[in-house]
Amino acid sequence: MINVMKKNELLHHILWLSRPLMQRTEQLVRDGLGETALTVRMRAVLEVLATSGPLSVPDIGRELQIQRQYAQVMVNEVLSEGLAERLPNPKHRSSVLIKLSQEGKATIDGVLARELEVAEQLSKAFSLRDLQTVQVVMTQLIDKLGQNNQTKG
Repeated sequence: MINVMKKNELLHHILWLSRPLMQRTEQLVRDGLGETALTVRMRAVLEVLATSGPLSVPDIGRELQIQRQYAQVMVNEVLSEGLAERLPNPKHRSSVLIKLSQEGKATIDGVLARELEVAEQLSKAFSLRDLQTVQVVMTQLIDKLGQNNQTKG
């Protein structure tokens, strides 16, 4: 017998599936860090810098959707490992920019390449259309949940 859920029940179930999905994704990412000295959160900072270029700590926090103070802790970790460096910020004297070092760029490039190999294997189980649909729905859910949180705050 097929369990037929109402639309709202199905969405509720889908939202709660995000937790085990994120836990398994984080484990996959952690496993992919292999021989590097990276933690998952250091990897997140490096990816943001690789994607966006030099950013201030508040900008990194906004990209990762975390508080500035927590972003600072994460940035300090990558700085202490020599994976990033500070640059003067022409827009703000007291807030430096954080930029990938050459070692940081090489490290994150290697990590992302390994992750894309895993994603290539996983993607074989899905059609392109299915993946595009999931992307659209997830993006809309993130936007709508963000709007909902803003109206309550």
